[in-house]
Amino acid sequence: MSNFTPTPFTVPVYDLMHRSGEMREHELDIVVPEAFGNALIGIPENATMHLDVRLEALHDGILVSADVSTIAAGECGRCLDAIELPVEVEIQELFAYSVDEAFDYTVVEDHIDLEPSVRDAVVLSLPFQPVCRPDCPGLDPVTGERLADFPDRKPQEIVDPRWSALAGFQSSESDVAGEAAGDADRAEREKRS
Repeated sequence: MSNFTPTPFTVPVYDLMHRSGEMREHELDIVVPEAFGNALIGIPENATMHLDVRLEALHDGILVSADVSTIAAGECGRCLDAIELPVEVEIQELFAYSVDEAFDYTVVEDHIDLEPSVRDAVVLSLPFQPVCRPDCPGLDPVTGERLADFPDRKPQEIVDPRWSALAGFQSSESDVAGEAAGDADRAEREKRS
C-alpha cells in the first residue's frame, strides 16, 4: 500500500521514465493550498503561483528546471504597512528513480512533487526584514505614529539620564571655549587700536 497523495504541485512523469534524452515542458498555474513564508512576509493561501517547468529524463532520474513567479504579501518591517513584493526564483533538482541517500527527492509512483523544492526556494528568496521602500523612516518610538506621514517632524532625541552629567559638562566646556575665543578677539582688537 502506497502513501502517495497528489498535490497541486505534482507532475506525472510516466512518459519520461527511463528514456534518457527525452524532454517535456509544462506551464502550471497553481493555487497555493496553504500559506508559507516568514513572520513578516509570505505567499498567502489561495495565491496564484506560475511555474514554467522543464523535465529532462536522465539515466538516474528526472532533472527538473523551473522558473517560479508569484506575489508575496506581508507588512513592512519598519512601519508595518501592508506590502506586496514580486517573487521570481529558479529551481533545479534531480528526482531520482530509486531511493538513495545521495538524492534529496525521488520519483514516486510515476510522479514528482515539486512542492518541497518550490517552497524552499521561495521562502529563502523572501527578505527577512521587508520594507515598503528603501528609505522608510519607520514608526516614532514614543507615539507609534508612522514617520512617513509627518515628513517635517524631526525625531525626538532621547537622552539616557546616565549621560545627563556629561551633557552639562559639554555645554560648560563650550561656554568656556567661547569665552576664551571672545577674550582673544577683544585682545586682538585692542592691539590694533
